[in-house]
Amino acid sequence: MIEVEPPEVAAPRIRAAGLRSLLIGAGEAGRAMAQALRRVPEYGLTPIGFLDDNPVRRQVAGLPVLGSISDMAEVAVANDVDVALVTIPSLAPHRITAIAARAHSVGVMVRFLPSFVAALERDVRISDLRSVRIDTLLGRDEVHVIRSTSRSVIAGRRVLVTGAGGSIGSELCRQIDAFSPAALYMLDHDESNLHRLQLELRGHGLLDSDDIIIADIRDRGRMQQLFSDLRPEVVFHAAAHKHLPLLERHPCEGVKSNVAGTANLIECAIATGVERVILISTDKAADPSSVLGATKRLAEMILRSYAGGDTRIASVRFGNVLGSRGSLLSVLDSQIGRGEVITITHPDVSRFFMTVEEAVGLVLEAAVMACAGEVFVLDMGEPVRIVDLVRNYADQLHGNSRDVVIRFTGLRPGEKLDETLVSENEERTPTAHPKIWHSRAGIGLPPDFDCLLEQLYAASAVNNAPEVRRLLAVLVPGYVPTPGDPAVVVAPYPDDW
Repeated sequence: MIEVEPPEVAAPRIRAAGLRSLLIGAGEAGRAMAQALRRVPEYGLTPIGFLDDNPVRRQVAGLPVLGSISDMAEVAVANDVDVALVTIPSLAPHRITAIAARAHSVGVMVRFLPSFVAALERDVRISDLRSVRIDTLLGRDEVHVIRSTSRSVIAGRRVLVTGAGGSIGSELCRQIDAFSPAALYMLDHDESNLHRLQLELRGHGLLDSDDIIIADIRDRGRMQQLFSDLRPEVVFHAAAHKHLPLLERHPCEGVKSNVAGTANLIECAIATGVERVILISTDKAADPSSVLGATKRLAEMILRSYAGGDTRIASVRFGNVLGSRGSLLSVLDSQIGRGEVITITHPDVSRFFMTVEEAVGLVLEAAVMACAGEVFVLDMGEPVRIVDLVRNYADQLHGNSRDVVIRFTGLRPGEKLDETLVSENEERTPTAHPKIWHSRAGIGLPPDFDCLLEQLYAASAVNNAPEVRRLLAVLVPGYVPTPGDPAVVVAPYPDDW
């Protein structure tokens, strides 16, 4: 029997100009990658060591093997690692998922080697691991918000995630799963999303386990049944309709999911003694100008109306999430790759951006700090002009943004030129976390709040869109519906502005 020595925790702590990179796998591909990284420092990745499950390997390519793959989180923290590079071409998908979850739980980015055949053909060309510099797109450094206290909220508890198959919900599930919950229940109304999530998280897509749940948050009876049977202790509510133009045309659907669905969820949570509920909201809820913003703001208000009991409740407002499915970057990637014209609403439109990892970190930290209906926001610096982000992204991908043709279509109904994180009638105050703020409402709920909600639900149930818009304007401070039928406005900007 071979005795395995405990992992080393002392790689040379020389802070080079590049990101400190931990290579997962000390085989031939890993060796070639380490050598290539050192030959080409301008790629900004500085290898500091390996993780490998072969106990015989103690040093490869002049770098120490710091432990086994399962030691990744501890080694990454001890060695101030920025990036984990997976260099095992044959690694099973479920092991890759587990590595990614451990990495993200300690704020480490993950990058992957291409297929083994491609690696051989290109002699493990370093360009295959080159990735977009997110900080240049954000206009600020990426914020690693997750602290060790986040684990204490999850470990050993039954956790429910709604909208689990979506981009934010699925990333939440990955990181929660790494925190050792007693159970992780993944709920979505889309079976394809659930199938994909189970494949990523468990390595199979049989859809035959109790942790995969197909249900609709609009169905109050179904929600009551699930909460009664599962008895979750922590709930992350990510299920929602989130596409602004669609909800401008179909406001009743926004109310049914974003408002009534949230009310169903919080009422069931309180009735069954859930410890914590966190609502995923949006920056569009601050001074809302769209049905999306108004319905999400109303969802925040509903949570606040139930605050003060044993269940700790809070909301988190996101900016635009880079890298999520259907996000700006994923659309740009396909459009630039096909040489298509890039469409932007306005030359000066700007937005707050955050990475998926930042978004999930904010949610988990909010779960720690949640108390009585607070709204938490991440310090995301200054908003970024979409035009600048597109040019930056094109330069990083192809080296020449001048080849990209941009066409401006005009702001759509309900869209703002600029977003804000905090409403005019709210006060931004610091929290125990230096990068997270608490938005405190300056206006209380109207005295007839519950009655107006019932009228809103009744109007949406019969698909009375004008009445839904009117009632949203009555309920939500500052919201003014877009007049007339929604239609795309085309502005006369030149294609190559």
